[in-house]
Amino acid sequence: MTLKELLIQYEIQNDKSHAEVAEEIGVSLSTYYRWLSGESTHIKKTKIKKLSEVLHCDVEQVIEDMNRVKPILGRVKAGYDLWADQDVEGYVEVGHGDAQNGDYFLRVTGDSMIDSHIYEGDLVYVQQCNNVESGKITVVMIGDEVTIKIVKFLSDGILLEASNPKYDNRKFTFSQVEELPVRIIGKVRFVRRDFI
Repeated sequence: MTLKELLIQYEIQNDKSHAEVAEEIGVSLSTYYRWLSGESTHIKKTKIKKLSEVLHCDVEQVIEDMNRVKPILGRVKAGYDLWADQDVEGYVEVGHGDAQNGDYFLRVTGDSMIDSHIYEGDLVYVQQCNNVESGKITVVMIGDEVTIKIVKFLSDGILLEASNPKYDNRKFTFSQVEELPVRIIGKVRFVRRDFI
């Protein structure tokens, strides 16, 4: 059960409004709404203790379990020319260690990263960030297009390198990076492949 479900269940069972429960816990209504939306799961220890008392359960464990379930956010191209797709396709539960090292999965389409063992249909686990070390497999947004490539930083720009010789690498000057824009949106942590 998620924190949102616990809070809604508590409201229904006790015939209380959002505002009444927020006041009982000792938080602002806006904070309470962030909890309900799932926007905020980094909750102070004192509030976790109060939530556990009010809801009569171990809220710390609930939050830990929630953080282990990561969304599959649409598709990303191992190639070029795919528009960003933000549909949630489903959810994947990850281990405790991996939960801290990533934020979401993307489903791969295309074959430009096959020499890095990333294939069509794979799920890549992504840590959201806007900076990576040169040579890392990265999720990059070029305008509205999303792609997975090895990013290399050059003295005059950046290079997006494919892991399949049939695809050309793409180089962008610093001015092109700003104009298009070209943005790093995540680092690939690992690949998951399901065999049917």
